[in-house]
Amino acid sequence: MDDLTGQLLIAVPRPDDQVDEDDVFARSVILVLHHDDEGAHGLVLNRPLRADVDVVLPGWRNHVTAPQTLFQGGPVQLDSALALAAVPGDDSSLGIKRLFGAVGLVDLDAPPVVVMPEVNALRIFAGYSGWGSDQLEGEIRRGMWFVVEAEAADAFTHDPDGLWAGVLRRQHSSLALVSTFPADPSMN
Repeated sequence: MDDLTGQLLIAVPRPDDQVDEDDVFARSVILVLHHDDEGAHGLVLNRPLRADVDVVLPGWRNHVTAPQTLFQGGPVQLDSALALAAVPGDDSSLGIKRLFGAVGLVDLDAPPVVVMPEVNALRIFAGYSGWGSDQLEGEIRRGMWFVVEAEAADAFTHDPDGLWAGVLRRQHSSLALVSTFPADPSMN
């Protein structure tokens, strides 16, 4: 399978009776941060938490892109934090590791005053999503994920609740129709 780094995984809708109410992957949009033969990891972009950033990371709240809250990046290591940043230009910046395109990871141990002059947008995630060798490929073959191109603004959307439908709607294929799939198919 091709390298999916920088792509979006869009959860295929499932009937409500197949979805646990706490399922972080239900109608999720995941930005793949790294993918190779050993596995993959990424961040769920559309799961805001009711947790103030400053409670967990003092000094960062005023720098995150709205909504100014933590996001759940996935079910793995929820006690850890990762920060994604939109970084213009091609150079590396102090406290930022560029991943692909204009997307980088921020060193949250660096003072915000050092990092923020180089950042256009910032979002902080609790935990991440991870797959072992061939696990993600198997899930894609079983029809659990659509794979689509990411846009720069996806990781920093001001409307995380509308991201799943919005990403599907912009596809120039039958995937655009999937955006209209009701949360409760019995209401159809």
